[in-house]
Amino acid sequence: MNRMNLLTGSALVACVLAAGHPARAQAARDFDIPAGSLRDALNSFATQSDQQLFFAGELVAGRRSDGLRGRYVPSAALEVLLRGSGLTWSETRPGVLVLRRATTASTDAPPALLDEVVVTGTLLNASGELASPVVMLDRAELDRRGFATVAEALIDLPQNYAGSGTPAALLSYADPAGSNSVAATGVNLRGLGADATLVLVNGRRMAGTGSRGEFADVSALPSAAVERVDVLLDGASALYGSDAVAGVVNVIMRRSVDGQESRIRIGAARGGAEDLTVSHLAGTSWTGGSGFLSWEYQTVNALNSGDRAFTADGDLRPFGGSDRRAVYSSPGNILAYDPAVGGYVSAWAIRPGASGYAQGPGDFAAGTANLQSQLVGVDLLPEVERHSLYGRVRQSLGDRLDLSADLRFSRRAYGFDNAAPITIFSVNAANPFYVSPNGAASQLIGYSFLGDLGVSRQEGVSRSLGLTAGADYDLGNGWSLDGYVALAEERGEKETTGLLNSVFLNEALGNTPDNPLTGYSAARDSYFNPYGGGGANGSAVLDFIGSGLSGSVDRSRSQSLNLLLQGSPFSLPGGDVDVALGVQFRRETFDSRLTSFTGSATPREVVDPQSDRRISAVFAEARLPLVGPDNARPGLRRLELSLAGRVEEYDDFGRTSNPKIGLVWSPLEGLNVRASWGTSFRAPGLTQLYDPSQAAPTFVERADGASVLALYRYGGNPDLEPETADTWTAGFDYRSDAGLRLSLNLFDTRFAGRISQPVNEGLDRALTDPALAPFVQVINPAANAADLALIRSYIEDPAYAYGSLYPATTYGAILDARWVNASEVHVRGLDLQASRALVFGDHTLTLDGSASWLLDYETRLTPTAATESVLGRIGYPVRLRSRAGGTWAWRDLTAGLHWSHVAAYEDPAGARIDAWDTADLHLSWSPETGALAGWRVLATVQNLTDEDPPFYNSSAGLGYDPGQGDLLGRVASLQLIRSW
Repeated sequence: MNRMNLLTGSALVACVLAAGHPARAQAARDFDIPAGSLRDALNSFATQSDQQLFFAGELVAGRRSDGLRGRYVPSAALEVLLRGSGLTWSETRPGVLVLRRATTASTDAPPALLDEVVVTGTLLNASGELASPVVMLDRAELDRRGFATVAEALIDLPQNYAGSGTPAALLSYADPAGSNSVAATGVNLRGLGADATLVLVNGRRMAGTGSRGEFADVSALPSAAVERVDVLLDGASALYGSDAVAGVVNVIMRRSVDGQESRIRIGAARGGAEDLTVSHLAGTSWTGGSGFLSWEYQTVNALNSGDRAFTADGDLRPFGGSDRRAVYSSPGNILAYDPAVGGYVSAWAIRPGASGYAQGPGDFAAGTANLQSQLVGVDLLPEVERHSLYGRVRQSLGDRLDLSADLRFSRRAYGFDNAAPITIFSVNAANPFYVSPNGAASQLIGYSFLGDLGVSRQEGVSRSLGLTAGADYDLGNGWSLDGYVALAEERGEKETTGLLNSVFLNEALGNTPDNPLTGYSAARDSYFNPYGGGGANGSAVLDFIGSGLSGSVDRSRSQSLNLLLQGSPFSLPGGDVDVALGVQFRRETFDSRLTSFTGSATPREVVDPQSDRRISAVFAEARLPLVGPDNARPGLRRLELSLAGRVEEYDDFGRTSNPKIGLVWSPLEGLNVRASWGTSFRAPGLTQLYDPSQAAPTFVERADGASVLALYRYGGNPDLEPETADTWTAGFDYRSDAGLRLSLNLFDTRFAGRISQPVNEGLDRALTDPALAPFVQVINPAANAADLALIRSYIEDPAYAYGSLYPATTYGAILDARWVNASEVHVRGLDLQASRALVFGDHTLTLDGSASWLLDYETRLTPTAATESVLGRIGYPVRLRSRAGGTWAWRDLTAGLHWSHVAAYEDPAGARIDAWDTADLHLSWSPETGALAGWRVLATVQNLTDEDPPFYNSSAGLGYDPGQGDLLGRVASLQLIRSW
């Protein structure tokens, strides 16, 4: 089977069946096509006529054929099959046929242009049935889902885990990767990490995004220009190289547009997140060529934690959880070290009087605490403004040479309110506002600057670029040579303002003398009064201490040169052998610049030198038809073997080789049984190899729930080796004449030598999990001089951006979270897809369902740790995610109702997090005649019953899990589409 694209800008090409050789003359031949669906009849015609036949799936949906038997010229046979269907055909090139509606076609219209093959999961044009499972979302399905972007549709896939590489996970402090610096959206198939899923655009790599350049940002794609999305649920490094461990997402853009198409979509949820998306496509074709340009604009409002009760204030007791508020509050608390707790607790709560700040011992409450959530007022979804462009041009020069080029560009500006600064600081009688409830000469105060400075603010811009130029040359006798050069780049800029500058704070508190570098004088401009809750300090001192900021600029680039030779060197009894041989030369670079003004008197800038690597690759694939139409027998209609292999040479860590084997067996009409095995790998990221060692403060919990301040060390490791994986799949695809489609896929992936930060992945249990003990050093600098000297060696280092934000005596642990080849993962399960179309006169009811059912998800965090099953635990995929429902179509109207299910799972304490069930409603109207012909109206209500996500007793004080739930609730959207 030869799969190609129909360049009509309307819908998915159903299939193409041809032998991959030059078209033969129109000679009569024997046909034996049984009665059944028109789709299957046309597929059989393509095979038996040796013609390439293109048609959109919507043209033949629900139509039947009486079949055909006898000897016919192919053109006459096709006329018989289409009799009474309202469809006609035209020949765009010798042996290339295109279907269209007879009632709307213009006899003067130029024929549709055909473009190169784009098949995911193989290098071959004449690919046959694939041995690996592929989930396909075509243009119609993307519209039916009602999402604003392709990124949202990919997050919603049952096989995807949204617990990392998404804006929701980033803003909820739930993303363990910690690299999503620009609120990007990645794809995380099987929960193996966003860096383990390779994302392609038209089969070309995107550059990585974020502070490590480790995953592709699918939110940068112009969704209106997308033709379909293929999701390959299998390891594929033998075909595509690094990163294709969990699978491959290939976003196929529209190849050509004749005319124009305009779209506008509006959507909103309760409390915010209003979304407006506008797009326009315009294109044309000419003799031997075509071109089009697409523009898309999107603006989205933020959603604040205060807009949902379960995220508003950190006190989760009304929902059955814990009080997650802390002693860093406004007003603050005088803290004392409690050896029994191993941390600081509130000895006195500051309770300001009528003046607005504490002035005497009576303004303190002993043995109690002011409690406050550290995340009060934060945004949980960012505001976004995005412009995206996509353009493509193609030109044939003669009968053999086709040239093409495309350009993709996106600029996404974003912003969100972030947490207010919190800290522990020392104050003494040098501060004129100093007051003590017990006569102590100094005190430590746990404080939140929410009342003084408000929340901090992060804003940034992410730019995404993709440029490809290629040529396809027909060498004759069924051979072709394809080549292209590609450039992909991601550039992310961010700046966080409203942060605390610890050097300035100590000066304003009177802890340090006036610094001539600051130009500030506490005696002249005012000391900071730490005994209020906002309103106790004037703008001069607040502007001074709140002038801290941090920022970064990261740029990731990938450049490649690719050549691919394809053809059929010989034949086997089952048919022609198809082979592809290719070479690739790729260069990857990453550079970053960090700016910090939080722990120094003047801004500090750190420029990391550009990291660079060069990769050379040779690869090959062959399809061997052992049994085909000429030697078929009962129970063995077809048997095909596919072989692929790739060798890559990296200039920084060496060579890696990856094979893949696939088998497809068709025992009877409509049934294909398939299996595959292969190895995959992911090369260490450039930053994982070369990042300098750094440190930052963080808070972790002890077994008794106490919060401990820890120094978190992180950085690169030049001795890293590639991650490796072994993957096998087995399953079947079945299509019946009665309209039943069924697909089952078993999979097993063993991921070894995984590059990880064990402490980071288990940060919530860093002080309680024995497996993490080699990476954790418990210290007591308040009582141990050696520990005090050690912690000072870190925090007094000029490279330590946080300066004296926290006193050295307040740290209780040092965590080593540098990169290592440590963990192993073994995940296995099955995917199921099923649909059945039922026709009742003019009505068609299509029932469909899909599910991802994991049988196990085992991890070993470190080489010395025990293997444990984490399936159904917070931070990992759940056992079952599914979506099922039905779509009814009648004339111009379509209505659909689907139910989505997320299985129950457990939090770190073993408490149950309930299952989540939601319903989505879709309505569309597409008049084909009258004044509104050419218009489409789509209305969607997601989460129809406005179900809150299941409650999760999060240590962050946000009562939901962004990995499995969505805090938006009911989302209503309306989309208008006009074809011109």
